[in-house]
Amino acid sequence: MRRRVVITGIGAITPIGNTVDEMWKSLQESKSGIGKITHFDASHFPTTFAAEVKNFDLKNYVEDPKRFEHCGLNIRFAIGAARQAVNDSGVMGSVDPARFGIYLGAGEGQQDFARVMSLIAESERDGHVDLEAFTRVGMTRLHAQQELEQEPNMPAGHLASLFDAQGPNLNCLTACAASSQAIGEATEIIRRNDADVMLSGGAHSMIHPFGVTGFNLLTALSTHNSDPPKASRPFDRDRDGFVLGEGAGMVILEELEHAKKRGATIYAELVGYGSTADAYRITDIHPEGRGAVSCINMAFRDAKLNPEDIQYINAHGTSTEVNDKVETAAIKTSFGAAAYKTPVSSIKSMMGHLIAAAGSVEAITCVLSMRDGVLPPTINYETPDPECDLDYVPNEARQAPVRRALSNSFGFGGQNCSLIFAEYLG
Repeated sequence: MRRRVVITGIGAITPIGNTVDEMWKSLQESKSGIGKITHFDASHFPTTFAAEVKNFDLKNYVEDPKRFEHCGLNIRFAIGAARQAVNDSGVMGSVDPARFGIYLGAGEGQQDFARVMSLIAESERDGHVDLEAFTRVGMTRLHAQQELEQEPNMPAGHLASLFDAQGPNLNCLTACAASSQAIGEATEIIRRNDADVMLSGGAHSMIHPFGVTGFNLLTALSTHNSDPPKASRPFDRDRDGFVLGEGAGMVILEELEHAKKRGATIYAELVGYGSTADAYRITDIHPEGRGAVSCINMAFRDAKLNPEDIQYINAHGTSTEVNDKVETAAIKTSFGAAAYKTPVSSIKSMMGHLIAAAGSVEAITCVLSMRDGVLPPTINYETPDPECDLDYVPNEARQAPVRRALSNSFGFGGQNCSLIFAEYLG
């Protein structure tokens, strides 16, 4: 029989709260974490706002914060969320370190924009960068540890060291589906008996000049600068792009019998995982949502469930014109008549898009919805779109029993991931 996998710990650092409880309270109260960018001067960018994490202090999570002085925000957020999840689970001391692994969907670290741009400027010769001059000056200006910490494998390495996790250690960076895929793959590691416990999730911040410039060039970001909290409006007819967010979400995944033996509190069971690719274009999703449909259906088959068994869908719901329309169509194709009876919402309306970390925070939201019987809303939903005609839980949270929830993550490049969580009944 396939080993069963349950969630026994959760942790989150987000633009609407630096603990799971703070985040969940904000979601239920329809609070937005979106405002003017403070990480750098964005006043001359087409988009001047984002969803930044506020009042985060690494000293609350580690005894020696100086050890991480060269780390970017992605690693700091990862440590904060992971510490919460590990403490919440109570797993330390009850797991063999060799059977404790880490699988993250973490993005790259904070980009050293100012230093790199100054090097380019100093190395410019007649309109071209003199590579010899760039290298010579760079050898004296660039900091080896800071450069190393930008690599996306570093968060997983730091967490392994912090928690003595000597088992499988991996990171995937499949764009906006990364942390959902990490959770799904970590589940498979436990299912096949290569680990008993996995710390999984994601961490990311692209709120830097390179990140904002790139997404502005793709015309993917909202430019609703006059009223940032209203900018992210998934499924609304007047949506004009997504809002960059940052943060981290972490979960402790544990083999069921291992969790029961130590008397762990079980939040939910992860019963379904689907992962596909559109195989279509670099940034555009397939117009018929073929990858999304096959991904959702794969998760159903893995869980041995039907559409009628799902009481809540946490949508990818980015607030872009194409994504919301195609995701709606994919849900209708996969769910059939049940699509119109199943509530759907996007928490990106409140915390923006955490890119690689988005899926893990949304997975945690599904677990909390099941625990408390509350559906978080899609805020800023004011003008219905004829092509987006499902129940998006508009503007206010809703009380409703949830026994099983589906979380969708559909990333740039056509990366798709769906996770199904079920109430654990013993």
